[in-house]
Amino acid sequence: MISPRCAACKYLRRRCPSDCIFSLYFPPNDPQRFAFVHRIYGASNVAKILQQLPPTLRAQTADTLYFEAQCRIEDPVYGCVGIISQLYQQLHSAESELAKTQAEIAFLNCNPQEAHFQPIEANSTNFNNLLSEQYCLPSTQNSWFN
Repeated sequence: MISPRCAACKYLRRRCPSDCIFSLYFPPNDPQRFAFVHRIYGASNVAKILQQLPPTLRAQTADTLYFEAQCRIEDPVYGCVGIISQLYQQLHSAESELAKTQAEIAFLNCNPQEAHFQPIEANSTNFNNLLSEQYCLPSTQNSWFN
């Protein structure tokens, strides 16, 4: 029985040989996967990359090429770097929120009589001034903000 052509051979309109380098990584039921990779890298470049790698790394490489190609098609300017940048911004925002919360906790621990505490605004220009020694912050304050 003749096996169906892989997505790469279908896309390139050629016969799929039994030792086709693409057949394991670009199955016929997902033609868009190869189309993205081909559009960004080219079939011959992808074939060279896959042939130069040991078989144990080829599947992961094909997945990575597909992901990077998909990102580049969706965002031609930044590609994967755009996603990385967004993640760094989210991380920075979460770290700022954590620092703000830790400062509020430290303030409340030093001043338990403050029943009507006003939350500190992280975007305030006075935020760093509020974290001075006058608020009795523990000696670990440097590790919170560095």
